[in-house]
Amino acid sequence: MEMFFSTLSQMLMMFTLIAAGFVLRKCSILPLDSDTGMARAETFIFGPALYIGTQMNQCTVEMFSENYTLIIYGLIITVSAIIVAYPMCRIFVRTKGANSDELYRQSVYKYALAFGNYGFMGNFIALTVFGEAFLNKYILFTFFVGILCLTWGLFVLVPKDQGVSIWKNLKKGLLNPMTIGLLLGMVLGLLNVKEYVPAFLSTALTQAGACQGPVAMILAGFVIGGYNLKELLLDGKVYLATLFRLILIPAVMLLVLKALGAGEELMVLTLIAFGTPLGLNTIVFPAAYGGETKTGASMAMISHTLSVITIPLMYLVFIVL
Repeated sequence: MEMFFSTLSQMLMMFTLIAAGFVLRKCSILPLDSDTGMARAETFIFGPALYIGTQMNQCTVEMFSENYTLIIYGLIITVSAIIVAYPMCRIFVRTKGANSDELYRQSVYKYALAFGNYGFMGNFIALTVFGEAFLNKYILFTFFVGILCLTWGLFVLVPKDQGVSIWKNLKKGLLNPMTIGLLLGMVLGLLNVKEYVPAFLSTALTQAGACQGPVAMILAGFVIGGYNLKELLLDGKVYLATLFRLILIPAVMLLVLKALGAGEELMVLTLIAFGTPLGLNTIVFPAAYGGETKTGASMAMISHTLSVITIPLMYLVFIVL
């Protein structure tokens, strides 16, 4: 129960930061294009700093040899989620007789059913609730989650008339700053370079990495604040998608893992990665390529709000009890 309330406390803190970002947008305290600057800072500074610092300190030869299988487990579970998302998305938008706009919304639901906010929010939960050593394992577990998100995920969310393929996105998935930071940190950790890194540089990585979670939550609220709140709350299908994302999908995953005899650690990793709310990519990717963003914004707002309660409850039901 102590861990349950600790998780609940962290979720309420994250919700407070999301609310702060929402107020910043609604009250025009920051320029309207501030989300672009925050997103770039996350991608090029805070995220890579978190990955480099964590891996450099935690990814020893012994740790990696004991936990490298988490990368494989993460790949298997993610591929399973993607496969299941194909038939499930038809619950929200039927393929037969659908026009191009409806088919695109179906793709948005497909992505949302496959991926949660495993990165920004997942990293934040893993670090603040369980500590840096656990975050290191979580980063290994989500290694292929990130690559598939930036390859298959981008392919799904970009309108089909843009001519984007999974293979064209593979380079982006492998060479983005987050993946480079992860791989660099792993190499530095395995070579035990941390003893030779100047204190000021180590501190800079730690401090920049600590900004990743709070800025991500403020960014989420800022993006949601750019939409009409009433309109976002009126889409009934989004509530159903949120139920699937926050409860049904992670519950099925955890029950299957439990039936297969998986340990508690793997179950917690799975819950954090796949029980988190719908991420911002359903807004960011469509906006960049001229797709519809309202559905994604509605998903992000409703699911982030409800996750404050669902994540601690899912942890209590499936891990603690």
